[in-house]
Amino acid sequence: MNEQELISRSRNGDIESFNVLVERYQGLVFNVSFRMLGNAGDAEDASQETFLAAYRAIPGFRGGSFKGWILRIAANECHDRLRALKRARNTSLDNLLEQAGDFFQDKDSESPDEYVQRKELGAFLLRDLGCLPEDQRLAVVLCDVQGLTYEEISEVTRSSLGTVKSRLSRGRARLRGYLLQNKEHLPLQFRLQQ
Repeated sequence: MNEQELISRSRNGDIESFNVLVERYQGLVFNVSFRMLGNAGDAEDASQETFLAAYRAIPGFRGGSFKGWILRIAANECHDRLRALKRARNTSLDNLLEQAGDFFQDKDSESPDEYVQRKELGAFLLRDLGCLPEDQRLAVVLCDVQGLTYEEISEVTRSSLGTVKSRLSRGRARLRGYLLQNKEHLPLQFRLQQ
């Protein structure tokens, strides 16, 4: 069944059709939530809330990109959670490092040294992503991790194309700066290029 038919059926209350949409987009929503929140448990909760909100709101879905629509709901959920965390306590960067896990997995075989370097770099990238302002973090995650186009990011964030490009540029520059402050953790080939 194509996506438009699933959406149409879901708008008419067909839970099975909506469940198919959930299955198609749950990985994407979780990945964006994880990279925004830096914690797998929080990302699972945000993903679940995203789909509950989407189910309640789908009768009013006016068409367009379902992917953009569901990611906008996820981004709003993440923003709400981050604001609540800021009010409750300061976010611990140690939690980001603990949750890094196999965030950046290499599909090719690698030596133990390469594995350790990759894990360390992944932990630093995840930590540094957590240091970016929310709007820049979301733009970087959507573009550089999830592969969305500038236009799709514009739709998800309800920002102009120029704003998206600016956030990406600033976010990437900050990440680069954070990584260069810790050059010793970069793989050798990157250190030699600097």
